[in-house]
Amino acid sequence: MAQAPAKFLTGSLFKHVSVMSLTASVGLMAVFLVDFVDMVFISMLGKAELAAAVGYAGAILFFTTSFSIGLAIAAGALVARALGEGDEGLAARRTSTSLIYGVVFSAIFAGLVWLNLRFFAELLGATGNTLDLTVHYLQIIVPSLPLLMIGMMGGAILRAHGDAKRAMMATIYAGVVNAILDPILIFGFDLELTGAALASVCARVAIAATALLPIIKYYGGLKLPTFSCLIEDLPPTLTIAFPAILTQLATPVGQAYVTRAMAEYGEAAVAGMAIVGRLTPVSFAVIFALSGAIGPIIGQNFGAKDNARVEGAFFAGLAFTALVVIGIALALFGLRGPIAALFDAEGVTKDLVFLFCGPLALLFFFNGVLFVANAAFNNLGHPFYSTWVNWGRHTLGTMPLVALCAWAFGAPGVLIGQALGGVVFGTVAFFLARKVIREGRAPKDRDPFARQARLLSLLNLRR
Repeated sequence: MAQAPAKFLTGSLFKHVSVMSLTASVGLMAVFLVDFVDMVFISMLGKAELAAAVGYAGAILFFTTSFSIGLAIAAGALVARALGEGDEGLAARRTSTSLIYGVVFSAIFAGLVWLNLRFFAELLGATGNTLDLTVHYLQIIVPSLPLLMIGMMGGAILRAHGDAKRAMMATIYAGVVNAILDPILIFGFDLELTGAALASVCARVAIAATALLPIIKYYGGLKLPTFSCLIEDLPPTLTIAFPAILTQLATPVGQAYVTRAMAEYGEAAVAGMAIVGRLTPVSFAVIFALSGAIGPIIGQNFGAKDNARVEGAFFAGLAFTALVVIGIALALFGLRGPIAALFDAEGVTKDLVFLFCGPLALLFFFNGVLFVANAAFNNLGHPFYSTWVNWGRHTLGTMPLVALCAWAFGAPGVLIGQALGGVVFGTVAFFLARKVIREGRAPKDRDPFARQARLLSLLNLRR
């Protein structure tokens, strides 16, 4: 029997934010931890070019994953709003249409990326054998993007129903599959980087299957929509998905610039950045989960026109972020020595790990502010605000600061400049989100449902 819809319209907002974020983070932690262990295994092989290849590949995979996140945001927001309005039938229909769009769009996107892998890797600074290893690794993983898309959209839809537990379990199953296959394929079959890539593909199969099954069993299932329904649901989907994808793509673009800047200091510096890149989501999985977790809470209350609870959810998210970041930063500082030793980090590689486990971890609070603000923008009818803020953060807030700090401090300055950009634009996002929330409604020309109504009128379609 399905859970009652719109569960976030009553009860403690801080509790909703905490429970949704913590349960979602367990699943994310499983995936991120496997990526972290991948890096440990690759480091154990003792080949610097393999670790550097993972670093370059990670920047490109971040690019493809960000595309998936954008469509997942749209699916979750539309389903959450329908539930907040009390229309379960509309929520079920949008589940099916969103997944169809996700598979089609991600297949096209994956194909375009796959055809240009060498270009992207060279753009990041990969050369020689490292370039060949990076391209080979990505040629295996990138075609599985539609599977990842199904898993991510399925998880977002489950969270829109308030079912954080089943969304969490889907990612845990994927993590378990990856964790079991990694040592078998990397060491047992001596496949090294190829084994890590194959394990990741199998994990994507697992997350797609385990995210879909609960939707089929508990939330109305999947039905092939009519052509008119597909056309009808396309405008609201694109209205949120397009700016959300642009928003998410800003991060890998900024990360690509950071990777290129770090490449100037050699493979040891890139390896150190790759370790930090794997350590960050493991450490702050709860904060990464917060954006997807708080979206349905804001979306349901916005659908119910309860602006006081929308504002309360926003500030509950910020309070939760501050508590988590302080606790994690202290833990990282205490464990910085063992963490560096785990990767046999020396020289500049060790310096970068220590820098992250020190002051930079505390500054991650401002990234959390950005996540919460973006969730508010996407669910309150202002998705392009997320786009502007994120692109500002990863261009104006990254490139000049990274260049300046790298000139002043060398390789550590690359990470310092990147973090300072988060401080500036996290502050901007906070004040802009407060303004949006206090308006209490989406402007007509930015509301996906108002736009949908006008388009349907022109197309002479009726529900």
